[in-house]
Amino acid sequence: MKKTKTFPEQKQNLPGNEYLMKPEPEIIKENYAGSGKLLGKVAFITGGDSGIGRSVAVHFAREGANIAIIYLKEDKDAQITKELIEKEGQQCLLISGDLKDEKFCKSAIKTCIKTFSKINIIVNNAAVQFPQNELEKITAVQLQKTFETNIYPYFYITKAALPFLNKGDSIINTSSVTAYRGSEHLLDYSSTKGAILSFTRSLSTMLAKKQIRVNGVAPGPIWTPLIVATFDKISDFGKDNPMGRPGQPSEVGPAYVFLASDDSSYITGQFIHINGGELIGS
Repeated sequence: MKKTKTFPEQKQNLPGNEYLMKPEPEIIKENYAGSGKLLGKVAFITGGDSGIGRSVAVHFAREGANIAIIYLKEDKDAQITKELIEKEGQQCLLISGDLKDEKFCKSAIKTCIKTFSKINIIVNNAAVQFPQNELEKITAVQLQKTFETNIYPYFYITKAALPFLNKGDSIINTSSVTAYRGSEHLLDYSSTKGAILSFTRSLSTMLAKKQIRVNGVAPGPIWTPLIVATFDKISDFGKDNPMGRPGQPSEVGPAYVFLASDDSSYITGQFIHINGGELIGS
């Protein structure tokens, strides 16, 4: 097997900053050619300032969508993402706040509607993780924060956005490979990702009669700020899968384009697995 590049050891505080990462993640491949798949659409993306969220935002913009990005406090990363979107000729609305607050979630949706007059695509993506190797070390405070950040906002945002979604619109939820095979050091995180899996399947059935599609993406190890902000050792990150390397956000973004576009018009309640070849149950 070809030897893979080792990431230099580095550490950041949560939620992490992409502009400080070495190397910075690849957001979109140079040869990715947009073809107007999302022309005239408006996408609302949580955690869109960096990592997978940034990649999704830029891919959507290249396909013709205007973007609203929700982020916590990473102003520099968010501004860079906005510039990347504007470089694609699209508009970008930045909204900073705490997704654990339902009032903020409602306000963010209203701000998006006020700015763009509509919403067509919801991408629930923001998440945190706090590695612990023993159950006894997962405090009630940590457990509450993980669930309130990783799954509660999926309910808050979707509920607030639903009155504005119409036939053909799409909701895309970010889960994880850990929802399917578990994780011995991410017990609470993987539990929330499992909840997202069930949320997606149940909501897809609920909204099928309205012709609003609900799908998800379950990434494996992807090089994002969350990795350097949560793991003490990263030099071998992502090397234990069949492809022997972690993925880049640029390798995840196109899946969201597919699920957001009419190319997936007969797909709902499903997940796309982008994990370097790890075979898991569906």
